[in-house]
This record gives sequence, C-alpha cells and structure tokens, in this order.
Amino acid sequence: MKKIRYWCDPDDTALLTDLYHLTTAQSFHAEKMNEVAVFELYFRSLPDKRNYLVASGVHEALDYLETLRFTDKAVNYLASLAQFSPAFLDWLAELRFTGDVYAVPEGTIVFAQEPVLQIVAPLIEAQIVKSFLVNMVHYQTLVASKAARVVTAAGGRSVIDFGMRHTHGPAAAMLAAKAGYLSGLEATSNVLAGKEYGIPVAGTMAHSYIQSHDDEGQAFREFVRLYPETTLLVDTYDTLEGVRKVASLAQTMGKDFHVRAVRLDSGDLVNLSEQARRILDDAGLERVRIIASGNLDEYGIARIMAAAAPVDAFGVGTRLGVSQDAPYLDSAYKLVEYRGEGRLKFGDRVATLPWRKQVLRQVEGGVWVRDVIARFDERLPGTPLLEQVMRGGKRLPGAELDLQTARERVREQLEALPRNLLGLAQADSPYEVVPSQLIVSERDRLAGRFSWAPEP
Repeated sequence: MKKIRYWCDPDDTALLTDLYHLTTAQSFHAEKMNEVAVFELYFRSLPDKRNYLVASGVHEALDYLETLRFTDKAVNYLASLAQFSPAFLDWLAELRFTGDVYAVPEGTIVFAQEPVLQIVAPLIEAQIVKSFLVNMVHYQTLVASKAARVVTAAGGRSVIDFGMRHTHGPAAAMLAAKAGYLSGLEATSNVLAGKEYGIPVAGTMAHSYIQSHDDEGQAFREFVRLYPETTLLVDTYDTLEGVRKVASLAQTMGKDFHVRAVRLDSGDLVNLSEQARRILDDAGLERVRIIASGNLDEYGIARIMAAAAPVDAFGVGTRLGVSQDAPYLDSAYKLVEYRGEGRLKFGDRVATLPWRKQVLRQVEGGVWVRDVIARFDERLPGTPLLEQVMRGGKRLPGAELDLQTARERVREQLEALPRNLLGLAQADSPYEVVPSQLIVSERDRLAGRFSWAPEP
C-alpha cells in the first residue's frame, strides 16, 4: 500500500511537531542523554458512553518513522529561529529513526491505560516523534471507535461514509474514510480514499442537479438515462412527492426501469421511510431500497432501528468524521523506562505505570474476562496484544497494513466482546483492566524515590 500524504511538503514532515520537543531534545543532546528509552502511547480514560476503543493509525505511524528526515530546508528554518546551536542542528541533519516499535495490530479493541504503541529507541529520537504519533493514532482511533458503534447500531444493514466535506481538513477526510471502513462501513463517497485504500466508493446525485432542471421528474429521467441502476435523491422539494415521481417514472419506463434505491436526506426519517415504502410497494417496486442519511450517527440509527422503520441502508457523515459526541480521546505518550530503570509520572489525574509493558488478554470459555497490564518480561496467563512491527528503524515483514484483514479483526473482536459493552450507554460493569502485582509494587517502589506514597 502506498504511503499516505500528510498534506504538507514531504521535506517538512519532520517539522510537524511541537516546538517543546525540539528544545527538550537539544537539552538532552547538550547533556549527552541519549540512551535507550521506552515511551508508550495509550488512552488514559474512555469518553463518556464509550465502553471500548478500536485502535487505528499504526500504519501511518510506521510510515512516518521509516522516512523521518530533517532536510536542509527544515534545518535552515530551525536555524532561523535562533534557538538551536549549530552542533544540535548538525546532529538533526543526520538523524534517522533507529528504534524498535511494538504495537497492537490495526483494528484491535483496546481499553483505557493499555499501551497501543510502544517506542524503544534512543531518548532523543523517541522524544521528537511524540506529537506526530499521537496525532495519527488519536484521530484514527477516535473515528474507528465511533464507526464501530455506528455499525453495531445498524444491526447488519449497510452503512456508507459521506463525511468528507465536514472533516477537519483533507488529511482527516482520508484517514476518517480508512478508519470507518476498518470498523465495518461498506463504502465511502471519498474517491481518493477509494483509490489509495481500495475502499469501495459510492455516491448518487446532487440536490443541485435536480434544482437545475425545471422539473424534478425530468431530472430523474435524465439521470436514469445515464445511470440506470442509480439511487435517486427524493427530498429536494417534497420528499413523498419525490417518491411518487420515482413510482411514476417506473410506470413509464416499464421493464427498462432499474433504479436500485431512493435516498431520504432530511426530515422525520422514520415517518418518511414508512410512507415511502408504502408508495413504492403500491407501485410494485418492492425491490427498490430506501437509504436514510442526514446528520445520522449511532444514536439516530438506533432510533430508526428501534422504530422498525423500513430503512435498508444508512449514510453517515459529519457526526462520524468529527466524532460529534466525543470529539477527542484523553491520549498520552509517556516515558516509562530509561537507562534500564522504570520511570513514572504522578498527579491527580495523570499518574503513569512504570516500565515497558505488555497487555495480556485473558479469555474464559471464548469470552474476554479481563486484560492484565504486566511488565514486558512477565510470564502470566493471557494472549499478548503488543507485537513487534519495526526493528532498527525498519518495518518488519508482515507489518504492512492489510485493511481487509484489519477489518475482519474488528468484526471478530466485536463478536468476542462481552455483550454489555456493545450498548450505546455506559456499561454498568466496565471491562476489567488491571495492572499486575509486579507493576504495582514497582510503581510503589519508584514512587518512594520521590517521597510520595500512592493512594491505597
């Protein structure tokens, strides 16, 4: 699969970071602090009403690490800021990422506090890459997690991504289409995402096409001549009258009428779909499907499904692409080990667990029962989630994104997830995630070095 563009000059990608990472890196460089460190990317907590997350963005993170370069153009810009020494700028000019990377496979269901991405690299390298890695994994995990809820709410009915226009920029439009397809959406309206990722593309007609004609029925006739098996958009003026015109067109065209569906894009979708179904059925058009769209997400779809409305497929857009009800995840990228010693941070809300870690998923009778966050070298029951995907700055064979395999992973893991976690409300019994006894004791031991005692 081709490397995705980040909508900036490739020569500038290394500068897509926060300034404080570079000033911190220069300080490390001046102190000759560049031994092996371990940083872990995880989510501190789940948003309200979220019971799980779907990890995504690892593929783009590896693309970035493999190609990380500070070009002459980038170094010259940093020199113009008058904040960096010639020695450090010379060092940056030679910088390449040389570390190892461990990650959960794309499409893995994860929970709060669990490492999703783990960087084992010289300290300065691991520091500089923080902002980009968090950006990539955060946004795609955000959208993939909401998309999984949308697909679950649809109960097996098709869902299509219509969100390109209202995502926050062209890169977001691409990544949202990928993340949505990963979690079970069947197609996207984004043509470039279709080309780059191999996602099926779908789309019909614009309201402006109908508005440009003097008669709605005429617009339908002309469009069907060019696209016989299309979906007709019926809500430009009066939705039910639009459906009646589709029925009239079918009567006129007879056996040459092959329209597959009508699309309702506004109004009371439950009531309109019921009346539209009656009109179509009375005209002998039982095979013509009804697609609903218009500010839908999992909550709107769930209401339509609860009403047993005759909707065959859904289009979702803005609310998915911006994750409207939970527009961010509480993400973190923290140092957990340096110079062979565990490191931690503590505070009211941002305490971390020390040491490089592994997540062990424990299953009983085919059902997930808990995840244990253990030290990486612990031998405890459970299936390890983190896998090595990069060694010495080079992606390992098999670590390329296979979107179809990742999509199947999401489907299988949603089926294995305890049923109470699939609802749209906060689960009464959250999934159990616990640190191992060794991790807890090590946290307490290291905390003692700072004259601090953890809460019991």
